[in-house]
Amino acid sequence: MFTPRFARRNLQRLRKKGLGDFEREMLAVASEPGLDGVRVLEIGGGIGALQAELLAAGAETAEIVEIVAAYEPYAQELARERGFEERSSFRVLDVLQEPDAVEQADVVLMNRVVCCSPDGIELAARAAALTRRSLVFSFPRDVVWIRAGGRVVNAGFALFRRSFRLFIHSRAELIAAAEAQGLRVSGGGHGIAWEYAAFRRA
Repeated sequence: MFTPRFARRNLQRLRKKGLGDFEREMLAVASEPGLDGVRVLEIGGGIGALQAELLAAGAETAEIVEIVAAYEPYAQELARERGFEERSSFRVLDVLQEPDAVEQADVVLMNRVVCCSPDGIELAARAAALTRRSLVFSFPRDVVWIRAGGRVVNAGFALFRRSFRLFIHSRAELIAAAEAQGLRVSGGGHGIAWEYAAFRRA
């Protein structure tokens, strides 16, 4: 389902509407206490919407690590539009399959990524291990009605013979995975269906 057409629509939507309040709240937390000289890593970053905002706010460099190659030309297009082409990069890479291939970063972001993998808990741990200063990631809220909705969504994917599935991981396990890598919870928030957690290196 993550086709070039899907990626292009993401870029068009960003140009038209910008980021939502939820993502802006994540970025505000990730920016503390400042971005001077900071390297940003966006895991599963798609077109790089979040890292582009942090570059605009003063981060020095940023990298998108993504397993879906279809996003790359649109991420590069966004970087050119924003004037960050020399300060940002995109790599097609699975951080779980190649854990030593990615450099640590001061700020690590994952927005709506852990829900795309049955290994979401392990992915949270890997993101935490790559964090020098702060980590912010989002995930579907771990509540009964979201879990029920997830089952309906997955039934729809199965009906239309799509291989993609939505995974709603335990909030406690996601947080514990990050904390096991030496991080501590520093904040968080939620919307109707999504929640984010912010961490700092202890």
